[in-house]
Amino acid sequence: MNATQANQSLLVIDDEPDLLTLYELTLLREGYELETAGTVEAALERLQAREFSAVITDMKLPDGSGLDVLNWLERAGRVEKTLVITAFGSPENAVEALKAGAYDYLTKPVDLRQFRMVVASALGRSPRVEPSPASASSPVASTASTAPAAAPAARAASKPALAPSAASAPAEASPDAALAAALNRLAGDSSAMRQVRSLIGKVARSMAPVLLQGESGTGKELVAHAVHDAGARAAGPFIAVNCGAIPEQLLEAEFFGYRKGAFTGANEDRDGFFKAAHGGTLFLDEIGDLPLAMQSKLLRAIQERSVRPVGAVAESPVNVRILSATHKDLGAEVAAGRFRQDLFYRLNVIQIRVPPLRERIEDLAAISERVLARIAHDAGVSPPPRLTGAALAQLSRYAFPGNVRELENLLHRALALSGGEAIDAEDLGLPDAALDDSQFATLDDPLASLPMPVAGGGRGSESEELPQDLALYLDEVERNILVRALERHRYNRTAAGAALGLSLRQIRYRMARLGITAGEGGSDS
Repeated sequence: MNATQANQSLLVIDDEPDLLTLYELTLLREGYELETAGTVEAALERLQAREFSAVITDMKLPDGSGLDVLNWLERAGRVEKTLVITAFGSPENAVEALKAGAYDYLTKPVDLRQFRMVVASALGRSPRVEPSPASASSPVASTASTAPAAAPAARAASKPALAPSAASAPAEASPDAALAAALNRLAGDSSAMRQVRSLIGKVARSMAPVLLQGESGTGKELVAHAVHDAGARAAGPFIAVNCGAIPEQLLEAEFFGYRKGAFTGANEDRDGFFKAAHGGTLFLDEIGDLPLAMQSKLLRAIQERSVRPVGAVAESPVNVRILSATHKDLGAEVAAGRFRQDLFYRLNVIQIRVPPLRERIEDLAAISERVLARIAHDAGVSPPPRLTGAALAQLSRYAFPGNVRELENLLHRALALSGGEAIDAEDLGLPDAALDDSQFATLDDPLASLPMPVAGGGRGSESEELPQDLALYLDEVERNILVRALERHRYNRTAAGAALGLSLRQIRYRMARLGITAGEGGSDS
């Protein structure tokens, strides 16, 4: 036992003497310093007297609840990791505890092997491995080997899967800095993204399963990575799996691994995604695409915190945090019988909705700048090109059904076509039919920046009447501006459009929609 382990102190709270003794003996063997309490009152007295590395509390106590202890720690700004023990079959209690800031929870009757693993995980070290036939073949503290060759893990499948420790945890040394760095990778400052960042900050510190809900292309994996990087598992691997990309007959082998000779083509032992993510995070993208049979096996692995490779006899413990994502309505999938209700409750402890791009269009400039910098770097282009005001205005009128992924593809094409230091509206290649001109752009639209006409020609006041038909009123404003620009440039549509930051195609479309004729002698050049 090293000095770091000796200095790790625990407070265990339970009103059943036999269980308290069992926990005490188990934890003392692991080398922890220990204090115990049987009530909320006694626990708070000990917490007021000193700080602990972690607090382990039963949910039901004679004079209150384990939540009372969690809430006290939260109000006091304490840094102790908290683990909650709840009655079997009470998922609502576990969910409530995780939302209150608990790192993880266990259900009664407590499996002591899981108990040791969860405590060790909370404190950033590996539990002591007891010699046994099972552990001899599948050591808990071993490094995870490479994921299956055919596994579509996004990255780092062969990264050593070591749990964070005091010797290798710069993120632990400065959690605020780690959180700030993780959140900084998410572009945009809209209210929707501020809410996402707030939730990431709250859930990163715990082991609570997180379900990311959002349309395809919104950046759910980026959010999952931020949760991982901002938490205590940042030093461990992040394994991303697209559940919909794996053939059904290979799912079990890919997730849990296999042993040599388990099936035709199994020429060597292979670890699956769970073992590859040991000590870190397993991100299950498009979880709604898993078939029911695999959902059942996944649920058991999550509940038991262990996996049995195909062809193996013994189970092997794993220490992973589960993050999942889907574009589907899993509640509706449960109602339709296509998704297991118990797995849904297990995964949907905390939900983060990742908004579509059309709901955070004010972030478009920041996202585009970030994307252009990256793709320009990859293409060896320096400095990265910038979007003109006209290009940004045109993008802001587009609905982006493919979200950020579509924006990235569009900017890839525009970068190749522009060939200069700026990307203009013409380089984007968006058809007029795809643009929504019934509303004004929110970003650098030249029309939006012009003053609205009001009665009396002044700025307007609360006493002035509001337009009864806003769409008609705005059409009149736009018509007046276009006519003035056309008259100023002798009905040269190209020049008038350029003065307003519009392409020839755009000004033609607007004129046709608003019933503006070109005027005698009007031209495009």
